[in-house]
Amino acid sequence: MGVFKLSPVDILFTCLGLGLLLLDIVLDIVAVWDFYREEDYVSLCILLLLLVGSSVLVQAFSWLWYSYEDDDQRQTKVEKCLTPFMLKFLHVLQLGMYFRHAGVVELSLCRSLSDIRDPESVAVYLNHDLSMLRLIETFSESAPQLALMLTIMLQSGKLGPVKVLKACGSASAIAFSVTMYHRSLRSFLPNKEKQRMMSSAAYFLWNLLLISSRITALALFASVLPCFVVAHFFCSWIVLFFFVWWSETDFMDSPCGEWLYRATMGLIWYFDWFNVADGRTRYRTLLYHGYMLVDISLLCSLWCWKMSPDLPDLEIPPLYAVITAVSVVAVYILGLLLKMLYYTCYHPNLAKEELKGDATVETKLKTFSGDEPDFSISSAANEVPEEIHLQCISLEEDLDTDVTDRSGPGAPAPDIKRCNKRMRKLAENFYS
Repeated sequence: MGVFKLSPVDILFTCLGLGLLLLDIVLDIVAVWDFYREEDYVSLCILLLLLVGSSVLVQAFSWLWYSYEDDDQRQTKVEKCLTPFMLKFLHVLQLGMYFRHAGVVELSLCRSLSDIRDPESVAVYLNHDLSMLRLIETFSESAPQLALMLTIMLQSGKLGPVKVLKACGSASAIAFSVTMYHRSLRSFLPNKEKQRMMSSAAYFLWNLLLISSRITALALFASVLPCFVVAHFFCSWIVLFFFVWWSETDFMDSPCGEWLYRATMGLIWYFDWFNVADGRTRYRTLLYHGYMLVDISLLCSLWCWKMSPDLPDLEIPPLYAVITAVSVVAVYILGLLLKMLYYTCYHPNLAKEELKGDATVETKLKTFSGDEPDFSISSAANEVPEEIHLQCISLEEDLDTDVTDRSGPGAPAPDIKRCNKRMRKLAENFYS
């Protein structure tokens, strides 16, 4: 199994992520006060709904992941200082994200003083969950907030400083979470398949173009038909949720958690594509992007149709409106072209067994055997390479020793690196 290491860049991203999280809270408070001061109670209620709903969703995932683990699997001092009841109460208070950040920062900055056998591996494990939680928070809070701020600026025709700062903060959160998520996926690649920085730049750029085009189209539509945005979201979410369910995802360890995950993936798909199933998903991806392209074109067309008679104060000539709508659609198409370039030039296609992470003895034996049902190590000795044959014998001896040799002193425990199985599933979906 590959060894996970927490690089200085990952440490920097962890600390930067905590700083951006605190900054985002400050901007949220300022935006709430600004809406209240301006007596814009509709925008205030929408913003509060996004903040509370996103926080509850993220805390629910965080608590479910902790509930799937045994108490002895929590190795950091921050995790050990709380009982299960206190940990649950902490998530009820909406403080679970800070708790996880504290654990990663503890191992990142104080690993030389830590008594954990492999603090870097544990830090990577915690950082993987943190990147997924930040991604969920991004598409349940930051992306809708950015659409809200753009809608308000389009309707008023003014660039308020608070709204501009909040829009920039939401855009930064989206960019950061997408980058952090991609770095988490890259950590599962073997050393010989490490992607270059150019691949990360291409991944970030095509996601940026697709997400920005989608959010801009929603903001344009909401600026002229605000009452229909909720209906548009609900109808789209139902369709997307059905396709997530049809993909037969297997991400969570409980049925209720899995349904919550599928509903959340429907929300994320409302803004951007996300791999939810392993194997080749080329046709699903084409179907999704075709649906998104048609939807964005329809939203921009409705904006052009309604904008001139309903908002004369903006004084935007019809030609400029058409150019704006076409530009939004063109940006999405450009993002698709960059995505094709990424998958053609930079994306490695690997089997599940080639990725870093824990693999059971049964899986390894199955890999060596070529998935044949009647595989026998002794009978296949002449049919497999000698190196694989010796590894199979070693694995078989380890199994025999574990079962039969219980009287004598036990051998020292193997140095097993902790692997985040949830993020490994996502890496399998992305690279295989």
